[in-house]
Order: sequence, then C-alpha cells, then structure tokens
Amino acid sequence: MNLTSEQRAELIRLAQAARQRAYAPYSNYWVGAALLTASGKYYQGANIENAAYPTCICAERVAIFQAVFEGESDFAAIAVVTANGGTPCGSCRQVMAEFGLQTVVLIADAEGRLVQETTVKELLPGSFGPSDLKT
Repeated sequence: MNLTSEQRAELIRLAQAARQRAYAPYSNYWVGAALLTASGKYYQGANIENAAYPTCICAERVAIFQAVFEGESDFAAIAVVTANGGTPCGSCRQVMAEFGLQTVVLIADAEGRLVQETTVKELLPGSFGPSDLKT
C-alpha cells in the first residue's frame, strides 16, 4: 500500500499520543504505536511493563493484538514512536511478520520526526512464518 503523507502524519501523531499512555516505571522507555489496517481503521498501543520483566508487552503488540481481536488481520502500516527513534524488538518483528511482510513500518522519535521508513520484511529478513509450518 502506498501511504499518503496525511496517513503517515496521522500514524505518527497517534503513536505519539499512545506513547503518553505507556506504563514504563522500570525502564522509563515509553513507546507508542499506531497501526493502520487495510480497511482504514487505526489502532493504538503503548508498552506496559511489569516488575516481572518477562510479562511485559510492547506497544506494537498491544496495537496488533487489539486489531486482531476486533477482526482485522490485513495491515497497511504501523508507526512506532520512542524518545530516540528505536526500532521494534525481535518479538514485535515476528508478530508483525505473521500478518504481512510488506507492512510499512514508520519509526519516529518523540518529536514526531520520521527516523526510518521500512517494511517488516526489511526488519526481519529470513522470517519464520505460517508457510514454514506446512509439511
């Protein structure tokens, strides 16, 4: 999907707003995400930490899981906003790959400056997916 400049701006704006809702008392690394589905709906997510670190969840997965819960599984783009324009972790990359390697990934800093525009496939080359389970 070719994103318009308005869609890019809206994704980053929504991810910035979502970042304000993060619960990150341990790392102090607040992350917001906004997902655009092929049907045109937007979903937001923020990272949520826990004192037992393995039970934390990233912003990207919150947005994706919410969309999937509401019946969406065809994604056009996702924006991720962090203080320094950090990229999605490996777990998030794998979850994004499940729903489409061509999904556009916008990575922006806290001020909303686009740091990188890429795809899930570029973030996770050689990904493991549903076709790998077929025998």
